[in-house]
Amino acid sequence: MPMPNRLQYETSPYLLQHAHNPVDWYAWKPEAFERARAEDKPVLVSIGYSTCHWCHVMERESFEDESIAAFMNEHFINIKVDREERPDVDQIYMDACQAIHGSGGWPLNCFLTPEGKPYFAGTYYPPRPAHNRPSWPQVLQRMSAAYREQREVVEEQAGRLLDLAGQADATFFRDQFGPDQPDNGLGEQLTQQIFQRLLEQFDRKDGGFGGAPKFPATMSLQYLLDYGLLAGESQALEAVEFSLEKMIGGGIYDQLGGGFARYATDRAWLIPHFEKMLYDNALLVSLLSAAYQQTGKELFRRAIEETLAFIEREMTHPEGGFYAALDADSEGEEGKFYVWEQPEIEAVLGDEAALFNGFYGVTEKGNWEGKNILWRPHRLEEYAAQMQLAPDVLQERLDAARTKLLARRAGRVRPGLDDKILLSWNALQVIAYARAYVALGRTEYRDRAERNLDFLLRKFRREEGEGFYHTYKDGKAQYPAFLDDYAHLIAALLEVYRIGFREEYLHQAQRLSDLVLDHFLDPTAKMFYFTSSEQADLPLRKKDLYDGAVPAGNSTMAGNLQLLAVLFDRADYRDLAADMLGKVSAAVGKYPGSFGRWASALLREVYPLREIAIVGPEWKERADEVNAWYLPQTLLMAAPEGSTGFPLLEGKGQKRETLIYLCEQYACRQPVKSLAALKQLVGAN
Repeated sequence: MPMPNRLQYETSPYLLQHAHNPVDWYAWKPEAFERARAEDKPVLVSIGYSTCHWCHVMERESFEDESIAAFMNEHFINIKVDREERPDVDQIYMDACQAIHGSGGWPLNCFLTPEGKPYFAGTYYPPRPAHNRPSWPQVLQRMSAAYREQREVVEEQAGRLLDLAGQADATFFRDQFGPDQPDNGLGEQLTQQIFQRLLEQFDRKDGGFGGAPKFPATMSLQYLLDYGLLAGESQALEAVEFSLEKMIGGGIYDQLGGGFARYATDRAWLIPHFEKMLYDNALLVSLLSAAYQQTGKELFRRAIEETLAFIEREMTHPEGGFYAALDADSEGEEGKFYVWEQPEIEAVLGDEAALFNGFYGVTEKGNWEGKNILWRPHRLEEYAAQMQLAPDVLQERLDAARTKLLARRAGRVRPGLDDKILLSWNALQVIAYARAYVALGRTEYRDRAERNLDFLLRKFRREEGEGFYHTYKDGKAQYPAFLDDYAHLIAALLEVYRIGFREEYLHQAQRLSDLVLDHFLDPTAKMFYFTSSEQADLPLRKKDLYDGAVPAGNSTMAGNLQLLAVLFDRADYRDLAADMLGKVSAAVGKYPGSFGRWASALLREVYPLREIAIVGPEWKERADEVNAWYLPQTLLMAAPEGSTGFPLLEGKGQKRETLIYLCEQYACRQPVKSLAALKQLVGAN
């Protein structure tokens, strides 16, 4: 094995995967650029992540090749970046790649001047020319020659590409908010337009949106759920229920171990890309919890419990905190850990195999590359009737078979685990546990949410001041936190307050929001930068506006500010959130699938928050019962007695009996004493 390079000192699993490459890799650290300037060499930045299939392929084909590595080492300063550890770096150079090619992806390979300006970027390149692509050695030779022999052209190209990357935000604002854009306003017409656009894109045959590849689109489904309840639109609710049923029945859902894969490669959710990401499962558990509160469907309850069992079993650090991802590959094959051949199932289950195989679609021929991805071609009740069994008896027998097969699967070579702990993704999982507790009432979910929130507040806090770090591994936190880290942490503080009513979480959320305003806000654009004003290792600062695989920091902050404005009577928060939403309203109306969290924040501008305050000796019991109802657009506070620190609680309650107040903008109705009376006022099921 070659001698390890500098990546041996890093904690990122993705960087450590490259620590024995013959390439003389640096991490994204100042010394790499210092050497590039001293030796007047271009910089090659190669960006990927641990569960990226083509990243593994390119490493195996090129970065482990001695002759290719020798050329890279002679002619470039080589930097490896984990895009999940440094999403800020990835943003800039992905914009450059998209400016050149009109598309991007990972691995992302970008050639820079020693000042960090990109002059060329691309994705995967094979070791020999193929598929109308030049080989990686050819690309290396051309980029090296261009830097040596056409320096003026390289510098001009680098300046132009950096300008394009920097102007991407400005272009977005100009295109969406120029003089020709209609004023959508923040009214019911806009929320209805968002609903209609989502319905147009809805797949009525298989659920979800669009064709293959198909992603869960949890934020759009969350909007439909809330809009359906607020506007009385049954089609919206049916779309959510149908989509979740189809996903849970498909191969995208791990039928043995629980948890969802990142996306399906087909339209019908059957064939997953087998990697499992923490954020997908967190967002889906949150959505399923809301859907279960609304429908009471047993299928949703089981999916919540099975997915959180997977998180507990495979994605939880002993100290607390949650790992980032599980790879799609094991033993060099995608999906090998998860798929089955019929004879193996028969050998494990014996006489029960036929019942199991019929329910989970197992055949001798298989449904994917000669193997079987487990899925559910039948509803439980339909299959029970077909087999002349009671549904609960069928479920019991299937569960027993699943337990045996899960034990058998545990003996296989496991997929690679990316065990770094990311602040933003962990905050999403904390929220998922809190919402699962609210939906199912299982105290271990509440305890997990509180324990892991406290873990984040302790382990990610910077040594000086109020700031936080982005990533944690092997006892070490590093890299200043980004906007989405703070935004999702604030959201988690607000969510966990609601299950335990610890007021220090609200005060912490306000302090962190003020920090974000101080260090991330562009006061002219009324939007937040992705990086802090204190960060100095990038050639430019960008704003992240789209809700992609995870909610954007800006949209999440808009929602946080809406809630905190009410909790603390902060007019500056209220005005900033309204400004932010006004800027994106036209874009959300046109392209709601790309702005799902923004769409949910817009609902609060149209359907004002209902504020519920519960004060008195039975405050906690009553609050738990109200929490069990699914009430979108509702802010709940509870305390044993009135508090001067929060306008909603001030001057309320008495020691003799528990009173429940329903308010809007602090204007409260006469308090009621029973939950039945409150239920009538709010129209809860």
